[in-house]
Amino acid sequence: MGQYFSNDDKIPSKIRKTECLILGRKFVFFTDNGVFSKDGLDFGSRLLLESIPLEEVGGKILDMGCGYGVLGIVLAKLTSAVVDMVDVNLRAIHLAKRNVKENHVQANVFESNVYENIINRYSIIITNPPIRAGKKIVYDMVMNAREHLEKDGKLFLVIRKEQGAKSLIVDLQKIYTVEVLDKKKGFFIIKCSL
Repeated sequence: MGQYFSNDDKIPSKIRKTECLILGRKFVFFTDNGVFSKDGLDFGSRLLLESIPLEEVGGKILDMGCGYGVLGIVLAKLTSAVVDMVDVNLRAIHLAKRNVKENHVQANVFESNVYENIINRYSIIITNPPIRAGKKIVYDMVMNAREHLEKDGKLFLVIRKEQGAKSLIVDLQKIYTVEVLDKKKGFFIIKCSL
């Protein structure tokens, strides 16, 4: 299978419908080959959503590298935030738009290679970064988030210990106030504040 951070038309489409319960609410997501976590909600994204203090979520949110839309859709459903969702993978964009409709939420979904097409500033940027895309892209997503955050903005992300969580935290601390909100099964949920 090709990288889910790229567009590979050779990967045959096999759309499937998955259901999950997140924070007591039922969600339905269409997934496909060539996108991250095609078999349904991954543990890291679930832990990230369960760890975010929802009372801090409002204003404008950017779901960076949204995949088929789990993070942005759940936050759109559970908060009053205005949600933008971006990905470079066109199949993911198509699925995210479909899932926005399926879950009856409002969200603006569009293509962007990291921050290339981002013009707004956000109170929150949330991401489950595509580790397989490489360190350069992951660091672009998390380090350059500060250029797109409002004055008191926050970045929330999930990363596994074995994928470099501890060294990433050290680097994040050079530009953000960093707090580890949760650690479970090798996953770190990280909050970065300006």
